[in-house]
Amino acid sequence: MRENNLRTLFAQKKLAFNGWASIGNSFLAELVADCGYDAVTVDLQHGLFSVEAAVPMLQAISATKAVPLVRCSENSLGEINKLLDAGAYGVICPLINTKEDAEKFVRACHYSPRGGRSYGPARGVLYGGKDYFEHANRTILTLAMIETRQGLAAAEEILSVPDLDGIFIGPSDLAIDMGLAPDAWNDDKVDQAFQHLIKLCHARGKYVGIFCGSVEMAERMKSYGVDMLVPGTDAQLLRAETTRRLNILRG
Repeated sequence: MRENNLRTLFAQKKLAFNGWASIGNSFLAELVADCGYDAVTVDLQHGLFSVEAAVPMLQAISATKAVPLVRCSENSLGEINKLLDAGAYGVICPLINTKEDAEKFVRACHYSPRGGRSYGPARGVLYGGKDYFEHANRTILTLAMIETRQGLAAAEEILSVPDLDGIFIGPSDLAIDMGLAPDAWNDDKVDQAFQHLIKLCHARGKYVGIFCGSVEMAERMKSYGVDMLVPGTDAQLLRAETTRRLNILRG
């Protein structure tokens, strides 16, 4: 089966950069993936598109060296199965608040006896290889999103779930749940939560990724030792660079 390069980078303790495809367009997803990211996540939670639109985006990412990931819209075996069958090599699942949530998520991502994923890999075999079934359980990456106070409090139990590879921190929702603005990553309470989660993951040999809304935040998270970071969505980066160029030209 095709190697999951994110696992290789994690094993080598090298930071992985993850692009974020929130605009439902396969050409744009391919363009983002070709920029040099180690992985690109197709976002079905906040991206304004469906599973059907995600398939050509995964195909486009697969034409590059980037590992194709997805963020599912919810903790649903049916949707997760479809996305893995479509060739996703890892799943970021939102709103994992309890150990039970994490167990349900992990079960959806693995074939028996480790889980309850139904067999029918479709495009997964085309991307992964003919021996997909034999190796999928230890190749697919599973990251549970911690983005609420409840999830933060239950993080140790969540990380105890077998075959959960790690967590992905949702900073905006975590800040909101703490009564702060979505961009309050610099607040002491939020920053302490980040550091706590990172230390907790690494103490258990688990991986930790985070979404960063600015370069300043990304630099700080890099200094904290996260394993994977997202420096912004495709829409954010497009807007930022367009605005920057127009401001320069308009003087």
